[in-house]
Amino acid sequence: MNGSSSLKRLLCVGVAAGGLAVGLGLDRLHAQEERNAGSDAHYRLFIGDHADGVVRAVEVKDGSSAGTFRIDQTPALTPSLSGRTVFAVQGDAGKIAAIGTGISLEDHGDHGDLKVEAARLLPTVIAGTKPAHVVEGSGTIAVFDDGTGELTLFPERHLHEGDFEPRMLKPGAAHHGLAAPMGSHIVVSVPHDDPQEPRVGLKVIDKDGNQVGEVVNCPGVHGQAQSARTFAFGCRDGIVVATPGKGSEPPVLEHVSTSGLGEGYVSTLKGGTAMQFFLGNYGPRAVVIIEPGTGESFRKIDLPTRRVDFALDPAKARNAYILTEDGELHLLDILSGRIEKSVRITEPYSMDGHWRDPRPRLAVAGGHVAVTDPLKGLVRLVSTETLEEERTIPVEGKPYTIVAVGGSGAVH
Repeated sequence: MNGSSSLKRLLCVGVAAGGLAVGLGLDRLHAQEERNAGSDAHYRLFIGDHADGVVRAVEVKDGSSAGTFRIDQTPALTPSLSGRTVFAVQGDAGKIAAIGTGISLEDHGDHGDLKVEAARLLPTVIAGTKPAHVVEGSGTIAVFDDGTGELTLFPERHLHEGDFEPRMLKPGAAHHGLAAPMGSHIVVSVPHDDPQEPRVGLKVIDKDGNQVGEVVNCPGVHGQAQSARTFAFGCRDGIVVATPGKGSEPPVLEHVSTSGLGEGYVSTLKGGTAMQFFLGNYGPRAVVIIEPGTGESFRKIDLPTRRVDFALDPAKARNAYILTEDGELHLLDILSGRIEKSVRITEPYSMDGHWRDPRPRLAVAGGHVAVTDPLKGLVRLVSTETLEEERTIPVEGKPYTIVAVGGSGAVH
């Protein structure tokens, strides 16, 4: 089965940031994108510094500051699905800070109401031994603590309403793990008996932490993403796809092998928002488009040199952006599976050295790809239409990790 054809037949599954409604076909998606382009929009960037414990918020429109938030160490940044919250994960410091982005979008079907307020550091701090992955699903946010194996579970609204009382579970031993809420169940990683060895698989637990069904093998499980209501997890020998069960039944886990793709494996995943697919890394010089349940589940795209970072466009459903170590930004068309355009954006950033060395990261904010350039102290704003740099935003220190929040709608 041709991968492009199968994607074209998929119905859209919705994306709040773009004001898209569930059930739009691809032709209607294009029309919606055109309408969004004429809507009022507001986007903010949240940028973690490589050296200092600080997150800086910047307005995309004019580059002005939207706040500076002091924390304990360089954070990994994860936005909530709604965009109301950015989680600043500081695993080695044993805590996660929560930043209220000041941007919220209320969907009214035919339009969205966009509310813009000041960003603020929320008073609630999620503490642990070594909290790491933050995963949201089915209205629940799950924080996995690598140091204890415990899960902290809560709805996002509790962070903003001041009644933070999380539910705690301990489904297994401490390890570098993850947990993905799916309905009334949770998919969690399973550690090896030897704590020095990589994870061995995934299991489903119920709301009380009891295992449901058998463990599904997923050697070295790392990385997850959600597209529609389906999760995908990276393994050393393939992926595991978790699809929702019927009614109150547990999700179904299925291992899909990548043995036909050659050397490499998936360890980072991004989930499509307006179409159901996943984009994953595959070794240092390739990415793979994943369409679970189709005749051609995987389409591997080789890159000219090693990959630094990649991102999906939540509004332009067929666009993905990949930065390689030679400083080139590539536009990948998800439907055709081809790199349509490549433009030099930064000086080269070699992938030799430690994985935490300061290198660019990508985020998509409306009509721009925001590219951090740590060694230049800049965020580069690149047009999603032309892939040309339109302007730069100077940022103090070494701008490193980055997320974008915002959307289009009637501004209130």
